[in-house]
Amino acid sequence: MKAYIVGVGMTKFEKPETRDWSYGDMVREAGTAALADAGVRYEQVEQVPVGYCFQPSTAGQRAVYELGLTGVPVYNVNNNCATGATALMLARQFVQGGTSDCVLAVGFEKMARGSLGGSGGGSGGGDFAASPVARHYGIMAAAHGFVNAPPTAQIFGNAAREHMERYGTTPAQLAAVGAKNHRHSAHNPYAQFQDPYTVEEVVAARTVHAPLTKLQCSPTSDGAAAAVVVSERFVEAHDLGERAVEIAAQAMTTDTDASFASGTCIDAVGAPMSRAAARQVYDASGLGPGDLDVIELHDCFSINELLTYEALGLCGEGESGKLVESGATTYGGRWVVNPSGGLISKGHPLGATGIAQAAELTWQLRGEAGPRQVPGARTGLAHNIGLGGAAVVTLLRR
Repeated sequence: MKAYIVGVGMTKFEKPETRDWSYGDMVREAGTAALADAGVRYEQVEQVPVGYCFQPSTAGQRAVYELGLTGVPVYNVNNNCATGATALMLARQFVQGGTSDCVLAVGFEKMARGSLGGSGGGSGGGDFAASPVARHYGIMAAAHGFVNAPPTAQIFGNAAREHMERYGTTPAQLAAVGAKNHRHSAHNPYAQFQDPYTVEEVVAARTVHAPLTKLQCSPTSDGAAAAVVVSERFVEAHDLGERAVEIAAQAMTTDTDASFASGTCIDAVGAPMSRAAARQVYDASGLGPGDLDVIELHDCFSINELLTYEALGLCGEGESGKLVESGATTYGGRWVVNPSGGLISKGHPLGATGIAQAAELTWQLRGEAGPRQVPGARTGLAHNIGLGGAAVVTLLRR
């Protein structure tokens, strides 16, 4: 059975504490927009997976009660930075498995200002040995030590150093990712940042953990996103063919020995997971990198965009720096990657990110993305990853 996205909605992503709103307010705004986009009433929704990382258990219920009190099952989902895509995957599984014909996937986050702590999705307090990412940071500490800098920036910054040492990747190539995504977000009214920067300005920005500067790092953000996922028979019964974007294939992978055996940060931050998930999606869909038009990927730091180019098969191992430098991943190139501005510039409210990626791709494949529209886009790929770990790759087609 096929599954389709027929409606999407999101809030503007905001710097924490700059807008007076609750997470319930966020979900009401994003969920109402998604339902309106689909032409579906909340009373038609049969199940609701809700993703978030920073609120207590059953916050998902509290949030979606702003949309209605219908008594449908609500599932609280937490998979670190891959939380949003995990909620979307549950919605797709409910539909493809024949359990439901109409499911609403929601993701939200209300975050604190400042860098994330050691868990990548929490405060990082308590017993570090019990942390879900202790093994990942242990790899980093053994190879590079542990210094007084934000832990997530450290592990990704050290992955960048490894890539530079191994393949000759340059600071300018890393900065080209940030410059591209900030440039793209200038046309996105939902983006937290909308100011373009040159490569030189990105390089010269404040260093967070060398070689990564502030303009190469995703910020903490508040915001929500939602998607209505339905069956083929629901599409036909409600004449939604003009709104429908097919979820052609989707896969989630978690860490294997490959994440840790090499002792490198490149592998510890999830490159093997991403590679495996992409391979599963390509095999299931019969499509490959050459068939993609537009990509939303998890650029939590500039190096992760480069690592993901390689994991998705856009280029060979070690060639990603040259790929972004060539212009192949922006307008006029072979693919447009992160037309929304990506996590670096659109923002990164953890629970909402994966669904916001799907929203952007849905607009792109419908031809509704306005000044950031990728001409003729028919296929889109989303990649959402969280340390600890989970990687979700989703292929959409029109």
